[in-house]
Amino acid sequence: MMIIDNLQYANWSEKIFKQMREGKVDAVHVTISYHETFRETVLNFEKWNLWFDKYSNLIIKGSTAADIDLAKKTNRTAIFFGFQNPSPIEDDIGLIQILHTLGARFMQLTYNNQSLLATGCYEDNDAGITRMGKQVIKEMNRVGMVVDMSHSADQSTIQAVEISERPIAITHANPFSWHPALRNKRDNVIEAVVSNGGMIGFSLYPHHLKNGSQCTLADFCSMVAQSADKYGVGSLGIGSDLCQDQPDSIVEWMRVGRWSKTIDYGEGSSDNPGFPKQPDWFSDNRDFKNIEKGLTDVGFDKDEIEAVMGKNWYNFYTDNFIGLD
Repeated sequence: MMIIDNLQYANWSEKIFKQMREGKVDAVHVTISYHETFRETVLNFEKWNLWFDKYSNLIIKGSTAADIDLAKKTNRTAIFFGFQNPSPIEDDIGLIQILHTLGARFMQLTYNNQSLLATGCYEDNDAGITRMGKQVIKEMNRVGMVVDMSHSADQSTIQAVEISERPIAITHANPFSWHPALRNKRDNVIEAVVSNGGMIGFSLYPHHLKNGSQCTLADFCSMVAQSADKYGVGSLGIGSDLCQDQPDSIVEWMRVGRWSKTIDYGEGSSDNPGFPKQPDWFSDNRDFKNIEKGLTDVGFDKDEIEAVMGKNWYNFYTDNFIGLD
């Protein structure tokens, strides 16, 4: 079994790295920037370089799918980097190649709001991909950085599929038809992404789940099964959006950054502005075994479970982390 989690934003520590190994997690896509500038993002890369040195027995830096093979062979976890906002490129398209060279493999074109590139899912009007956005997608395609539309509005996402020469991803979201959160994706949006070879990673963040923190494993896995029936099992994976051990103050940075002087508590969190409680069947990296069991219980066979738990993301990495000829 290969396990790949295509989105986490934890408060990283030796404890978490050890839990990754206990859970036999082979690769994790780590958010290395929310609203950081280029310089601030580089400092985050620097911090990770220190961790790669200090915990070299537990984690390695990932650049291609081959690094997952190496991680698995040496009992470590490969760490891949991505941005949940295009802020690290500022207004300079040339920084895309530089950031890819440093290790970035995913970049969201928006984080809830309108950006220089596209419209976020919290905006009232969806203007679609901007002039700069079209050029950025082209450059991301060229260098091998994946377009991520997890926090983007519907029309912007569909346009990104149409513009991109390579498959795009929704790294962490669930179907809107299952739970109508603004951040979850309508069927036509998911269909557009997967019909072009793209992927959706199912989120375990409570605001994206039916019944929130009380969502059952059976409900979650039934949603995955329904999605497999609609879109095919080959386009599905996990993007847990696990924010383990983060202080509640980090939520403010995630949702607000520097763009507002008031607090935006976000959808589903007005009564509790901090992080919601994780479902009891998924609290850290040791709990992927519960998802595996849940998928078995809803009728997935061994090959289908392997696909969802990691093989699909592995194949996606193989095809999309290298530049175009």
